[in-house]
Amino acid sequence: MRPTRFIAATLIGLAACGLTASAQQLLPGENNARVSAIPGVVAAGTRWQSVWADYVSADGISGTADGGVIFAQEQTDSIKKLMPDGTEYTFLENLYGIGSVSVDVEGRLFGVERTCTEPLNPEFAGCNVLTRVVQLAPERRLLANSFADGRPFGRLNDLIADGNGGAFFTVGGAFHVNRDGLVRVVEDQNIRSNGIMLSRDGRTLYVTNRTAVLAFDVARDGATSNRRVFAELNGDDGGDGMAIDSEGRLYVTANTGVHVLSRNGDHLGVIPTPRRAITIAFSGPNKQTLYVPQVGSIGANGQQFANPEGMRTIGMTIYTLQMQSRGYEGRPK
Repeated sequence: MRPTRFIAATLIGLAACGLTASAQQLLPGENNARVSAIPGVVAAGTRWQSVWADYVSADGISGTADGGVIFAQEQTDSIKKLMPDGTEYTFLENLYGIGSVSVDVEGRLFGVERTCTEPLNPEFAGCNVLTRVVQLAPERRLLANSFADGRPFGRLNDLIADGNGGAFFTVGGAFHVNRDGLVRVVEDQNIRSNGIMLSRDGRTLYVTNRTAVLAFDVARDGATSNRRVFAELNGDDGGDGMAIDSEGRLYVTANTGVHVLSRNGDHLGVIPTPRRAITIAFSGPNKQTLYVPQVGSIGANGQQFANPEGMRTIGMTIYTLQMQSRGYEGRPK
């Protein structure tokens, strides 16, 4: 890894507008995210802290053993690492529109490469490279770039390593690719998937479906069955990234914040977020810091950053929240 820069709390633009993360007034584009108590999860009044901001993305986040996080940055074709002290590194580069990352207990790093589907990358103009699910480390290896019938994936979304050299991933529906490249359908009917996560024992797969979370039983070979609604998001929409804690509770990002679900699917509460949250991971000391990248950042003029016309939303801020709960120690995420 090589250091690239040091990101203080909401570094970009804050010097221009005289604000710091410790200031309690809202920054442009932020919501009044007042946290209420969820017993055993988070204390009332806990405040979000901004720890990183940029004009590009921070997606598919995962914790690391040293208390930091890694995340995909599609526009720079790299995976970044953010240390607990705020130091940012380029963790892995020369990727191809990397959109999400996942690490298994053996230390194998997987990702989805979105290749030509990112309009900010002009070198991809006119290219016909297929999007793909890949193992990135300890060695690079293609898992798959098309469905079993030969159709290309299209713009891939999220993934979670299965612990056996393969991964579950989302692209419209939910799918599994094993270590030998065999792609199987988890579900592709009546679903608008986004985030995907495994239970602590790996025997239940969770997939967001806009206003709800679906669950599937997982067999030893990765085959899935028994689709069911695990939980509703209390009327919210836009279910996205997920994480689990040491008690098996599921944390789901959506339009209004982070929904907390019991391991039985009971809705325990929602943690409102300053901006629209898209991905989530536990890290930090004792895995009790929640890292949540959120859409929007402050421009050099001190106002909300405006995306170039025709581009996807790319300005993002990573916020942290100190939790009473802690992340699951049995795997990186």
